[in-house]
Amino acid sequence: MLNAGDILETITMIQDEHLDIRTVTMGISLLDCADSDIDSACDKVYEKIVRYAGALVPVCEDIEHQYGIPIINKRIAVTPIAMLAAACQSRNPVKFARTLEKAAQTVGVNFIGGYSALVHKGFAAGDYALIESIPEALAATDHVCSSVNIGSTKAGINMDAVAKMGQIIRETSLKTADRDCIGAAKLVVFCNAPEDNPFMAGAFHGVGEPDCVVNVGVSGPGVVRAALAKSEGLDITGVADLIKRTAFKITRMGQLVAKEASRRLCVPFGIVDLSLAPTPEVGDSVAHILEEMGLESVGACGTTATLALLNDAVKKGGIMASSHVGGLSGAFIPVTEDAGMIDAARSGALGIEKLEAMTAVCSVGLDMIVIPGDTPAAVISGIIADEAAIGMINSKTTAVRLIPAIGKQVGEELNFGGLLGSGPVMRVSAKSPERFISRGGRIPAPIQSLKN
Repeated sequence: MLNAGDILETITMIQDEHLDIRTVTMGISLLDCADSDIDSACDKVYEKIVRYAGALVPVCEDIEHQYGIPIINKRIAVTPIAMLAAACQSRNPVKFARTLEKAAQTVGVNFIGGYSALVHKGFAAGDYALIESIPEALAATDHVCSSVNIGSTKAGINMDAVAKMGQIIRETSLKTADRDCIGAAKLVVFCNAPEDNPFMAGAFHGVGEPDCVVNVGVSGPGVVRAALAKSEGLDITGVADLIKRTAFKITRMGQLVAKEASRRLCVPFGIVDLSLAPTPEVGDSVAHILEEMGLESVGACGTTATLALLNDAVKKGGIMASSHVGGLSGAFIPVTEDAGMIDAARSGALGIEKLEAMTAVCSVGLDMIVIPGDTPAAVISGIIADEAAIGMINSKTTAVRLIPAIGKQVGEELNFGGLLGSGPVMRVSAKSPERFISRGGRIPAPIQSLKN
C-alpha cells in the first residue's frame, strides 16, 4: 500500500525533479500487410496502424490527467519495412515511408519507427533497396525514424553493411542540410538491436513480438541526481544502493502507466524500459548524476567507472519493480540531448574517444554526436565498426547516431531544438580506415556466441 509519504515523494519527483514517462510506444506487426502490389500493401499498412493506434494519443492524455504523470511522447514502432519491401522489389520503398508519415499524422504520434532492415548476417530481399532509400525517405518525412542492425554477438559484423551505412549517414545529412541535418538524427545503426525498444530513433517491432503490444519507457535522471544530492557521506556501496532504491520507485510508476494503457487500449502489455534518458533541460542530465557522485566534470578520469555503477544499479532496481523489464534499460549518453554532456563537449572535457569507452558500460552507444560535415564516409564506417565490435564482444546493444554537420567544422554548433537539443561539432580522427572498410566481408562472431 502507498502511504502519504510515498505520494508526496512522487509529487516532488514529478514537479521538481523532472520525473516523467518518456514514451508510451505501441508496437504493431505489419507482416500480414505484405503484398506484391506496393499500393495495396501501403493501403493495408495505413489501415492497420490507424485501426490499432487511433486511440493511443487520447488514452495517454487521459492517463496523464487522471494520475498527474507527464507522458512526454506517444510513439509507434512497426515491423522492419524491409520485410514488406521484399514482396514488391520492383518499386521504390519510399512509398512505405510516406505511408508511415501519413499514418503518424493521422493518429497524432510524435514519431513512428521501423523504416528498418536487419542485415547482421547478410542482405535479404528488400534490405538493400530499403537501405539505399533511407536518405530520401528521411528527407521526405518528419515523423519517420530508421534503423539498421549490422551486427550481433551470434552473427558477427556485416562489414559490407558497415561500409554502406557510412555512405548512407553522409547522404542523409546532405539531403537535410537545409534543416540542420535532421535526417541523420532520425537514423540509428545497431549491433544486437532489441526487438522491444520503445525509444526512438531505434524502435522497431520485432518479428518475435505479438501482433500489437504496448511498451513504456520511463526516465528520471533528475530524480536520481536529487537523491544523491541529499545523501552526502555515502560510500560507493551506499551510492549504488541508493540508486537501486530510486530506480525501483521510478519503475513502479512506469509499471502503473503501462498496465493502465494496456487495459484501456485492449492491447497486451509488453515491457517497461527503465532508461535514464536525459533532456537538454537543466536538472535532467545523466552527466550531472556522474558529477554528483564526485567527478569535477563528465569526461574526467573515473567517468567510465561511475557510469558502470549507475547503469548496473538502475537495472538492479528496475528489475525488482516489474516482471517485464526490457528494451535497453539503463543510462543513455546522447551528447546533444543532455545538458551536462553538452557543457562537457563544449569545454573540451569530453571527446569521442572517452565516449566510446563509456559505451562499453552504458545502455546504448555513440548517440547524437555531431561531427564535421566533411568527415569521409569511410571514417563514419570506422566509427560504426568500432562501436559494433564493443557490442558484439560484450553481448550488449550498442548503437551509433552520428550527425555530419554539413558546412560546419569543429567548435561550431548544430541546433535541433526540443528533445534533440544542440551541441558542438566534435573532433574526429583524420586518419583513414578506408583500406580496412573496403575489404568487405564479415567479422566472425566471437567464441562466446557458441553457447548452445
